[in-house]
Amino acid sequence: MQDDPFRRLCEIVAQLRAPGGCPWDREQTHASILPQLIEETYEVVEAVQTNNTPNFREELGDLLLHIVMHAEMAREVGTFDINDVTREITEKLIRRHPHVFGKSGAMDTGAVLKQWEAIKREEKKETAAHYLDSLPAALPALMRAQKAQKKAARVNFDWEHLRDVIAKVDEEILETKEAIESEKEAAIEDEVGDLLFAVVNLARKCKLDAESTLQKATDKFVERFNRVEEELNAAGRKLGDADLAELDAIWNRVKHNSGIGRIDRDL
Repeated sequence: MQDDPFRRLCEIVAQLRAPGGCPWDREQTHASILPQLIEETYEVVEAVQTNNTPNFREELGDLLLHIVMHAEMAREVGTFDINDVTREITEKLIRRHPHVFGKSGAMDTGAVLKQWEAIKREEKKETAAHYLDSLPAALPALMRAQKAQKKAARVNFDWEHLRDVIAKVDEEILETKEAIESEKEAAIEDEVGDLLFAVVNLARKCKLDAESTLQKATDKFVERFNRVEEELNAAGRKLGDADLAELDAIWNRVKHNSGIGRIDRDL
């Protein structure tokens, strides 16, 4: 019989969960391992971003383990098993790609995405009252905002020109300033939220992923702030000893020497 690594993985997970298996694995529930599932997902993302192929392979395995573990827990109580999971995703891929497996004429990316949304809406019409009901509430805020905007754009609710998006950002900045001047906390929160949403939209229209774009900006800030700290340490001082003017002077020197584009100190 030909070796089947995936089937072997499923058997090992079942053995870990069985009587006489691993006490830790046997104690876990769908809810208890959710934090690890999220952590493993982000570790996959990091492996891709750092172009670390061996680590990428390893992290995909760790993520796959969690999927198999959840499926095994479901099998134990008779709700579904890993075969149901793989069968359902296979059928969904075939159903949502009629341009590959059927007779649809949609061939460019834009047409394919609109077709995908139309098929998905038809599938979900019995359970979803609204188009955006399928938007996961648990997504990170930037990712959720961008996904909402993308989905709306697929049904033609989108700014036509980039200049209109920039104008919207400018409008939200003015409204945020007015809210701050009002000193009303609820108004400030509302307008800052609108401003963030508009900036996410700007990133999307520039064909950038808002989450990874902000991550890169944060990485840049951390790297430069570390260098500010190193300069202070080299002078026999530490963070907290220097005032803002001195920190700004060091920051500007670090920024000038880094050869990287400008970043605001208060990012």
